[in-house]
Amino acid sequence: MTEQELQTIKQRFGIIGQNAQLNRAIEIAVQAAPTELSVLVTGESGVGKEFFPQIIHAYSNRKHGPYFAINCGAIPEGTIDSELFGHEKGAFTDAKAERRGYFEIADGGTLFLDEVGELPLATQVKLLRVLEKGEFVRMGSSTTQKTNVRIVAATNLNMTDAIRNGRFREDLYYRLNTVEIKIPALRERKEDIPMLFRKFAIDFSDKYRMPAVRLNDEALALLQNYYWNGNIRQLKNITEQISVIEKNHDITADTLRKYLPENEATHALVVGGAHSAGADTFMNERELLYKILFDMKRDMSEMRRQLDELKNSRSEVRSERLEVRNERPDNKSLYAIAEDADIAEEVSSMDEMEKEMIRKALERTNGNRREAAEMLGKSERTLYRKIKEYGL
Repeated sequence: MTEQELQTIKQRFGIIGQNAQLNRAIEIAVQAAPTELSVLVTGESGVGKEFFPQIIHAYSNRKHGPYFAINCGAIPEGTIDSELFGHEKGAFTDAKAERRGYFEIADGGTLFLDEVGELPLATQVKLLRVLEKGEFVRMGSSTTQKTNVRIVAATNLNMTDAIRNGRFREDLYYRLNTVEIKIPALRERKEDIPMLFRKFAIDFSDKYRMPAVRLNDEALALLQNYYWNGNIRQLKNITEQISVIEKNHDITADTLRKYLPENEATHALVVGGAHSAGADTFMNERELLYKILFDMKRDMSEMRRQLDELKNSRSEVRSERLEVRNERPDNKSLYAIAEDADIAEEVSSMDEMEKEMIRKALERTNGNRREAAEMLGKSERTLYRKIKEYGL
């Protein structure tokens, strides 16, 4: 692909940057577009994954067909099958009329399944059937329907971990991941950050009818060396805040620091050896600990399973030793009882910390679940389930 062709694509889809990894991702999207292969777009939240299914559709043979983008993480688990596959009248309580799903109305076109890793396991089975046989069944129906849909999926999950933890089907992963497009995080595209900031500053200048904010050299260096856990979405949000709030549009590093959270998830960043001590940030040290534990809780089920296996192994060893000594084993040793109590106490503590973390996120966002979910790095559906579970 020539440099001119690459720039034409960027201008068409509003992609900004000259990073080599970004350019490679665009090239792969264009090369895969004319095929019928399934594509999986991977990358952290906020990196701009949504542009690449659009490129694939626009350069495919389906470009004149329908294109739909579905956020799988934002659709409640009870209605996701109806959204994707449709339902018959009376299929469930509120099904007062039949409904065509996306796989039906997108026939001949492209479906972009964002946050595909959040799909329930039962829905994953049905999606696998569509990929393998090109057929589906509406909810409440026994009639098989055919569909000719190109699937492009995206996820910010570590799919290897999701498969290992039983959250995602391995066979579906390999069907979706025929071609993988990896989108670099913003911290991996430092050379693009000044360009992105200027673009956002000009956009907000036009939107709010005020002069565009500008960064001095020290502020620009601070911006480029920040961790950017929220990637481009976070940079855009901070640029908008500065544009609206700051009366002096020549921004210094000290001014910029007021808008940069001191800690990014599990990554604490110090730029130039200084922080804004009075900055009102979401993550203080206590909340940072909560965030770490909140993420660790996802692996608790696997840890408990391994502990159970270890206890069973120890129990077998103890039984063998007792048999050798011709002794009768107790029903349950004091050691095992204490170990179970420790595990129960740890799980209870983790639950309380998770509950507190969710409560604080909801307070900071005035109850806005979408913003709270983004702040916590969770899907809206997962957050809704946790809110209901903890009675928040």
